[in-house]
Amino acid sequence: MRTYRPAAVVAASFLLMAGAAVAAPSAYAGTPGGTHANDRNTDFNGDGYEDVLVGAPAGAVGGKKGAGYVTVQYGSSTGIGTNRSAVLSQDTTGVPGTAEAGDGFGRALATGDLDGDGFDDAIVGLPGEDVEPVLDAGGIVVLWGSPKGLTGTDSDWLQADEPTGSAQFGGALAAAHFSPDIPGDQLAVTDRENLTLYQYDAAAKQKSARLAPASRNRLTPGTPGRQIVPKALTTGDYDASGLADLVVSGVTVGEEPGYGWSSLFFGEVQGLRYDRDLRGGPAVASGDINNDGYDDLVTGEPTSPDDGGEFVNGGVVGVYYGSAGDGPVGAEGPGTPPVWWTQDTAGVPGTDERGDGWGTDLSVADTNGDGYADVAIGAPGEDIGTVLDAGAVWVLRGSAGGLTADGAASWDQDSEHVPGVPERGDRWGGQVRLTDPNKDGRFGLLTAAPGEDAGNGVVWVFSAGTAGVTAAGSWTYDGGSLGAASAVAAFGATIDE
Repeated sequence: MRTYRPAAVVAASFLLMAGAAVAAPSAYAGTPGGTHANDRNTDFNGDGYEDVLVGAPAGAVGGKKGAGYVTVQYGSSTGIGTNRSAVLSQDTTGVPGTAEAGDGFGRALATGDLDGDGFDDAIVGLPGEDVEPVLDAGGIVVLWGSPKGLTGTDSDWLQADEPTGSAQFGGALAAAHFSPDIPGDQLAVTDRENLTLYQYDAAAKQKSARLAPASRNRLTPGTPGRQIVPKALTTGDYDASGLADLVVSGVTVGEEPGYGWSSLFFGEVQGLRYDRDLRGGPAVASGDINNDGYDDLVTGEPTSPDDGGEFVNGGVVGVYYGSAGDGPVGAEGPGTPPVWWTQDTAGVPGTDERGDGWGTDLSVADTNGDGYADVAIGAPGEDIGTVLDAGAVWVLRGSAGGLTADGAASWDQDSEHVPGVPERGDRWGGQVRLTDPNKDGRFGLLTAAPGEDAGNGVVWVFSAGTAGVTAAGSWTYDGGSLGAASAVAAFGATIDE
C-alpha cells in the first residue's frame, strides 16, 4: 500500500477529448530513435542481446500471496537459460513500496529506453496496488537499465495524480519514441478510462521526479456512444513518418458492450494525435508483415457477444496494413479494409469452435530470417481431443502479399517434441512472444500456460531456424527454475513484447 505521491511534477497534466492533439512540451532536443516494431529491444544491460521479462502477478513474495514478481533472463550468443537471470519484486532492495497480498506486481509489462542512456528500462504495472486509502488505485514501478542489467537501485514510482478506487492505473503500458523533441522513449499508461503520457525529465533533482506526465487524454471514442475500456497497447510506425504511433485496444461498454475496438493515435511533432477507431481487439501487436517499410497492426478478438455477426466464433484475428500518411486504415478511409482470419480460413490448421479464444494473445516478428514478419497466435481455450481448455499456438507466415496460410503451423502439448501433456485448464498459449535473444535474426517462440501445474504457470521455449519456429529441442521453465516461489504464481501471465 502506498501512502505518498511522487516528488514534484514538473510538467502539466491535462484532460483532452479524443480528436484533439495531445501536445508534449518541446523541452528537449533529442534525435529520433527506433520507431518500427522490429526496432524494439529489451536490452537491459546494453550487451546487444535481447533479454526476456516475464511476470508472475499471482506469485507469493515473503509469504504474501498475489504480491507478484517479475523475472529477467539475459540473452547471449546461446539464447536464454535459467542461470543468467534475476527475480525482482517490491521486496527487492531499492524498489518502492512493500510486497502485499493482491498487489499483482507484473500484471502489465513494457520496456523502452525512457532516459535515452542506451539501456532499456523495465516498466512494471501493479493495477491492484492500494494507494491509501484508495483500494486498487494502481501504480507503476520503473526499473532502470544499467551495465549490470535490472536492479532495484533508484527505481521510480508512478501513480495517478488523483488516485481513484478500482481505477487500476498501470493496467496497460507501452514505451516508444512518439515525439522528436524527447531524448528517450515516452511512456503511455492507461487506467480504466484515461491514457496518460509520461516523459523523462533530465533536470529533475530527485530521482522520483524523473518521469512527469506530459499529457492525459480521456479515451472518448471517435464514434459517439462507443466507449472503449483499454486492455492493451501496441506501438509501431504505421505511416513510416519516423515517429512511433500508438494503438489503445480494449472492449466496448455502454449501449453495445463486449466488442473489441481499438483507438489509433499518430505520433507527430506536436505529440500524439487521435485519428480514428478500428474494429478489433483487445489483443494487439505490430510488425512489418509484407516488408514494405510500414508497420502493420494485428488485432485479436477471442470472444464477442452472440448477436449472430461475423465475429461470433472461436476467435478472429485482423490485419490492418500500414500505408503512407494514414497508417493502418479501416473501410472508411483510404487504402484497404482489414483482412480477417479465423481457424476456418483456408490453410489455417484446426477448426473454428466457440470458446477456443483464438487471438487471445499475439506477437509479430520474423521467425525464419526472410525479412517478412510472421504472426504468433495463442488460443488458450482450444480443446485438445476431449481435454477442455488445454490450449494451442499457431504461427502464420508473412510474405510480400501480406499474411499467408502457406507454411502455417500449430502446436499443443500433444505435438511431437513438445514437453508435457494436455490437461484441462492449462490454457497453453495464454501468452505468446516471438523473441531473438541470441541475435541470429530469427525469432523463436515463447508460449506460456499460466494455468499449468494447478496455476503455477510454465513457459515453453521453441527455437527458430531457416524454416521458422520448431518444437524440436523445446524446453520449459517456471518461477522456481529462476529461484522464485512457484506455487500458484501464474508465471507467464505476462511476457513483455
